[in-house]
Amino acid sequence: MLIAATLAGAQTQAQTDTQPPPPAWTGSFGAGLSLTRGNSDTSNVNVSYTVKHDPADHFVFASKGLWLRGSRDGELTASRLSLESRLDRKLDDRTSLSAQVQYGRDRFKQVDYLVSPTAGVSHLLVSTAVTELAVKLSVGGVWEKNTGLSVEADGALSAGQQVRHQLSDTAEFTQSLAALWKIGEFDDSLYTLGLGLTASITSRTQLKVEAIDTYKSKPTAAGVRKNDVSMLVSFVFKF
Repeated sequence: MLIAATLAGAQTQAQTDTQPPPPAWTGSFGAGLSLTRGNSDTSNVNVSYTVKHDPADHFVFASKGLWLRGSRDGELTASRLSLESRLDRKLDDRTSLSAQVQYGRDRFKQVDYLVSPTAGVSHLLVSTAVTELAVKLSVGGVWEKNTGLSVEADGALSAGQQVRHQLSDTAEFTQSLAALWKIGEFDDSLYTLGLGLTASITSRTQLKVEAIDTYKSKPTAAGVRKNDVSMLVSFVFKF
């Protein structure tokens, strides 16, 4: 019995040792399209991506982006682009120093572009096999160009929070909240709330439903609404 147990343990260890390490590069690409024809012609397109490079050392790179475009009877009703790239330097399993750059453009908010590089710290408050809760805080600068106006530069304070919860082997819930304040004009801020539900179809494909609420506390012009809500349905391929 001792010999059998020893051989079984050695075989299990050998299988573990021969298992390939997780890939350094992971990510996903998602796209969604809706069309209506008849009394009104509408089309809505969303394209998104995520990329992560984790070579099992102290540094982790991540990037994500989302592009939205909608039209009704030939007239544009939505045009928005958001990009974010981030580099983390792990201090331990839960805490990291981070540097990130955010870019945004929203035609209907009359924001030609908004660029904000910041640096700070992020921390995993909860980290289990099924649930993760992370928070981050950083400071830096922001440059905003609004339609018909000159570029405004200011200091920036950025904060964020993210939740990932595995509902089952095939379903996952995500929630994120990001805030960006201008230090010299604190009432001019940008908030983004995201709620998502993802269901796996195969090991590499998913169906994702997501709600994104973007709120800018100080509109760029009269008649521009502070709040925009988008409902997205997309097909996601993981790699």
